[in-house]
Amino acid sequence: MNDDRSHSSLLVPPSTQDWMQGVLSAKVVLVMYGDYQCPRSADVYKLIKAIKRELSAASGGDDLCFIFRHFPQTKIYPHAQRAAQVAEAAAAQGKFWLMSDTLFDHQQRLENGYLVEYANDLGLDIPQFLKELSKQVHIDRINEDIEGGMQSGVTTAPALFINNIRYTGRWKMTELITAIVAASH
Repeated sequence: MNDDRSHSSLLVPPSTQDWMQGVLSAKVVLVMYGDYQCPRSADVYKLIKAIKRELSAASGGDDLCFIFRHFPQTKIYPHAQRAAQVAEAAAAQGKFWLMSDTLFDHQQRLENGYLVEYANDLGLDIPQFLKELSKQVHIDRINEDIEGGMQSGVTTAPALFINNIRYTGRWKMTELITAIVAASH
């Protein structure tokens, strides 16, 4: 492997430690580095969900594995780090994807009061949730995602990797589906 610093490949391979929808043995493994407060991250997240629905309808489902990794851009988005911690606290109670959907759907309202409301709406154990947030239990995991992203050349969210190769095309449905389909062959 060459040591070119302009990394176009993912240096932290997908693993069972990641938050994923699908299986690692899928033909295409799509890794997204995202920020819950970033509008482009929300757009790309929703785009991937739509593509996943479309592809699983066409193929029966095991062709695409979607992995989400945290990349909060705290200098631009003051609530991004907290939102990532909220997603992890929800994950500890089995609700990572539901909380991710909620955070992206309500990214204009990520202040603490709203975050507790979302946790409550998802039926989380609120004392446990608040304890984990106040003790910053999940900060290491988030920092590992950020660190791994930076090693792979990620400087801003969203960033996508298709089968460990950085996606540099346009963030449009047709272009992204074309890239995914090409990677599956």
